[in-house]
Amino acid sequence: MEFFRIKKDIPFMRHALVFNVISLLTFVLAVFFLVTKGLHLSVEFTGGTLIEVKYEQSADLEKIRSTLGSSGFADYSVQNFGSSQDVMIRLPLREGEDSAKQGEGVMQALASGAPGASLQRVEYVGPQVGRELAENGAMALFVVIIGIIIYLAFRFEWRFAVSAIIANMHDVIIILGFFAAFQWEFSLSVLAAVLAVLGYSVNESVVVFDRVRETFKKIRGLSSTPQVLDHAITSTISRTIITHGSTQVMVLSMFIFGGETLHNFSLALTIGICFGIYSSVLVAAPLVMWLGVSREQFIKAKKPVAEGATEDGACV
Repeated sequence: MEFFRIKKDIPFMRHALVFNVISLLTFVLAVFFLVTKGLHLSVEFTGGTLIEVKYEQSADLEKIRSTLGSSGFADYSVQNFGSSQDVMIRLPLREGEDSAKQGEGVMQALASGAPGASLQRVEYVGPQVGRELAENGAMALFVVIIGIIIYLAFRFEWRFAVSAIIANMHDVIIILGFFAAFQWEFSLSVLAAVLAVLGYSVNESVVVFDRVRETFKKIRGLSSTPQVLDHAITSTISRTIITHGSTQVMVLSMFIFGGETLHNFSLALTIGICFGIYSSVLVAAPLVMWLGVSREQFIKAKKPVAEGATEDGACV
C-alpha cells in the first residue's frame, strides 16, 4: 500500500561519504560514553532488595513512587504484579543497611505517605543473579547477531550480511550510548527493547536489500550501483514512512501514558526506531556500495553455445 510515490529518485548515494562519517562520529561518541560513564544498571543486574507489599484496594503506583522519592530512596522500581493490589518494589542495597532494615524503612515511609500496605516478603537479590542475567542477555544478543548474519548471507549475499550487521549494531550501540550519557536506568525491559530494535532494523534492511536485488535483476536502464541503490531506497520510502510512523505512534502512546514502568522501554524503542531508519537507508546501503556489490552478482551469465550445437546441447 502506498499513500504517495516519489517519481524521481533521490540521490542518497551522492552524499554516502558524509552519512558514513556522521555515523562513525556518532558511534565513537556512544562508545566514549559507554567506556567513561558506563550503564546505570538496575537492581536486576546489580543486586539489591526486593520488597513485596499488598493493598486492600488498587495500589496508587505514582503515590508510592513519590513517597519513596521524598523519603530519600533512589533508583527504585515500583510495579504491579499478579493484580492491581500487589506491588513489587526493587531497591539497590544502601551502604550500612541490610535487606531487613531497608524493608522496615520502606514500610515506615509507605505508612506515612501511602498507607494501607501490608508486607508480604522481603528478600535480597544477590549480585550473582545480576551477573547471570547480564551474561544471559549478552548471550541472547550474540545468538541473534549470528542468526542475522547467516540468514542474510544465504538470502542475499555476504556483502549484504556484513553491511546489515554493522548498521544494526550501530543502532544498538547508539541506544546504549544514550542510556550511558544521560545515566538512564538500564533494566531487563530496556534490554528487551534493544533486542526488539535489532530485529526491527533487520526487517527494514531486508526490505531495502530485497528491492536492491530486484532492481539489479529487472531494471536495466540504471547503469551504476549508486543509481540502483538510490532507486531502491526511493521506491521503499512510502512503505518506510507508513510502517515506522504507525509503530512510533504506538510507542509514543506507551511513552506518554504507560507510566514509569514503560518509560525507559518506550524511550529505547523511540531512539531505536529513529536510528533504525537512518542506519537501514544511510548506513547499510552505502556500506554495500563500498563493498562492491554489482549487477553481475545477481544475474547468471549465459553459457556460450559450442559451434555446431543448439542451445539444448544437441549436435547439428
